[in-house]
Amino acid sequence: MPGVPPTRFVFLGPEGTFSEQALKTVPAADRGVLTAARSVPECLDAVRGGDADAALVPLENSIGGQVGVTLDELANGEPLLITREVVLPVQFVLAARDARPLDGIRTVAAHPQAGIQCREWLRTHTPGAAVVDVLSNATAAIGAAEGEFDAAICARIGAERYRLHVLAKDIADNPDAMTRFALVSRPGPPPPPTGDDLTTLAVYISHDRVGALLAVLTELSVRGINMTRIESRPTGERLGRYVFFLDCGGHVADLQMGEALQALRRICADVRFLGSYPRADVHAEPPPRPAPGLSDADFADAAAWLRRIRGGETG
Repeated sequence: MPGVPPTRFVFLGPEGTFSEQALKTVPAADRGVLTAARSVPECLDAVRGGDADAALVPLENSIGGQVGVTLDELANGEPLLITREVVLPVQFVLAARDARPLDGIRTVAAHPQAGIQCREWLRTHTPGAAVVDVLSNATAAIGAAEGEFDAAICARIGAERYRLHVLAKDIADNPDAMTRFALVSRPGPPPPPTGDDLTTLAVYISHDRVGALLAVLTELSVRGINMTRIESRPTGERLGRYVFFLDCGGHVADLQMGEALQALRRICADVRFLGSYPRADVHAEPPPRPAPGLSDADFADAAAWLRRIRGGETG
């Protein structure tokens, strides 16, 4: 039902991952039932099938870039809507079953992305250790807890969940790394505008039309809509066919965003609206102020002026 907060949440598991840590920052999750899923498709299918009210899945990482499987799943299948974004600092710890000197560690379990992000730290502090790739940060923690590996690179929540001793904190080579997650629900009215929102779209351009992507960008630009992200993913049809994912500053309830969406609907092969939702408050910069003539009030005034002319007034 519209307006009813979700109570059943699913997240990319297993338990003890950054996804679970991010989900626990969502206020409604404190009072809800949290279930781990094995993959992003499994998360989203649980929402589509009614087994969960909302799913938290990763969208992008500031080091590794887009999470392709999430974008593919949102672009295909039954429609889903992003209702919230969560941006989480990626703070890795090195953990083991007990306290031990770093130079005595011989094996470190790590998800491949975690190993890459901590490579220089490991080279400096555990020069004799072999890094073993595992499926997730939580899997690494489980392996260390069971004694399969000397230590694990994992999230703080994973070390706590599996009762590991933290040997070192904040071991990532880039201390400012972040991962962006999306809370996804079945279609319904988007959250109300806050004045600092994002709208996410999946846009299929007309590939037989010269300048089709430029036309999309122009429709946004002329209305003063700031595009904060663009990513392309292959559609799977054949080489050279792509769907473009756009994050744009603004809300579907804004007049200029509404005009832009109508224009994209006219000129694109297809447009999938993936949601309008509040920006997370960890973004480095506030949204830019609209240029003169491009605020919501300016669009409303222009629409009222046109209605007066059409009604026989002189304007």
